[in-house]
Amino acid sequence: MADQSYPSDIRSDLPLVQHADLEGKIVLVRVDHNVVSKGKIQDQYRVDQTLSTIYNLVERGGRPILMTHIGRPYDKKTKTIRCEAGDAVDTVVQYLQRKLKIKFAVPDFAPHGTHGIEDIDTSINHLLHDLRSKRIGGVYLPNTRWFAGEEAKGELAERFAVQLAGLADVYVNDAFGSWQPHASTYHITKHLPSYAGLLMQDELAHSRQILAPQRPFVAVVAGSKYDTKIGPLTEIYKKVDSLVLGGVIYNAYLCAKYGVKIKGVDDADVELAKTLVEQDKVEKKLVELPLLVESDTLEGKIEGKFRTISTADFAPGKQYNYILDADPSSFDVPSVSDAFANAKTIFVNAVMGFTPHFSEGTTKLDTTIDKNTSAFKFLGGGDTLYEFKKLLPGLYHAAIDNSKYYLFTGGGTVLKVIEEGDPYGLEPVKALVENAARFGTIKKQESPKVSNGYSNGYHFPSKAFQQVKQASPVTVSA
Repeated sequence: MADQSYPSDIRSDLPLVQHADLEGKIVLVRVDHNVVSKGKIQDQYRVDQTLSTIYNLVERGGRPILMTHIGRPYDKKTKTIRCEAGDAVDTVVQYLQRKLKIKFAVPDFAPHGTHGIEDIDTSINHLLHDLRSKRIGGVYLPNTRWFAGEEAKGELAERFAVQLAGLADVYVNDAFGSWQPHASTYHITKHLPSYAGLLMQDELAHSRQILAPQRPFVAVVAGSKYDTKIGPLTEIYKKVDSLVLGGVIYNAYLCAKYGVKIKGVDDADVELAKTLVEQDKVEKKLVELPLLVESDTLEGKIEGKFRTISTADFAPGKQYNYILDADPSSFDVPSVSDAFANAKTIFVNAVMGFTPHFSEGTTKLDTTIDKNTSAFKFLGGGDTLYEFKKLLPGLYHAAIDNSKYYLFTGGGTVLKVIEEGDPYGLEPVKALVENAARFGTIKKQESPKVSNGYSNGYHFPSKAFQQVKQASPVTVSA
């Protein structure tokens, strides 16, 4: 019988949650539930996608502690952390409790002024006791970015990772969208046997499909700053057959190519875009959207203050107000419509217009893509999925169950994968592989057993665990 221990397209040195011994263990699970804005869930898709991992570990005897980051509470300029109610996990917890009909408890750790939460203190111990005794269904830690050690480096990050490890017996990373090597995604793996969750595995496998796409391959990328996308754009351009840009990065490209000035576009971004302009003179991969929406204001779509303009009228020295959307008719131009109609793989990390007022370009993009029923369509990014659901709810829900679509929970992570050229180059994923070597989690038994539909041919040797555990003691600070 063929070894079914690993799903297809998953490297055999990646430790998987379905091979972990979870019976009676507290399992610390890093998820990407970063779906809250001003205290409200924008789109529950990321939360729902983690339910399979949560069910899997509970069904096999594990007791879950969940953790996620929400927003950007750390201010890089002032070096302070804002622990505000709008960035709390409470809304996600309430949703999970309604969805799963079980109780999650959130420990109350007091922040230390503007430094955030400095330590996980012993007040959590009674919740751990209730969790083990099944008086509660799970624990959900406060926003990981409220903790001083989460985004820190050196001793502070290590201190937080050790405290996290002191809560649990096993660590599972199911947060593909959180690719930064922070304490809760990276440093934690030094202290506990660690595994990839089911969603992480699924997204790793699908990201490899983008790196080796069926051709022709079309990518659509938009953004508000060119400098944040220059690395991924350079690599995407090498891999695609056609590239469509939107947002400010498209405006920067137009300024660089035609010598025009567009309000709101930095000169530095225009300089960066000149490299792409020169490259495209030779390879001609960039598919231009020729009809655009110019607005005199950012205040909204105000009658008499916006209009459709054409790149055919661009000339050096011309100045334009804000270009805030692609006119829907751009997608009917043969060079654009043919690129999408002939594609075999399409990747979208883009909102074409300045939301919420300018959305027609995004709507037309999504419907144009959907007309190609044979292509594999990959969409990713919080804004991308949120606008897709808001503008076309019927198509969005149909896409979730359509084998030709795949909705990534982390669009920025996919861009990072494309930039790196390998999903296993992401630091948190590399940490899981290194953890397996350190703890010995990838070790075949002589007589594999089958349990719960999975091959159980890999186990964690308890002797090795005890040796490492003794070498790196993990305790909760008093």
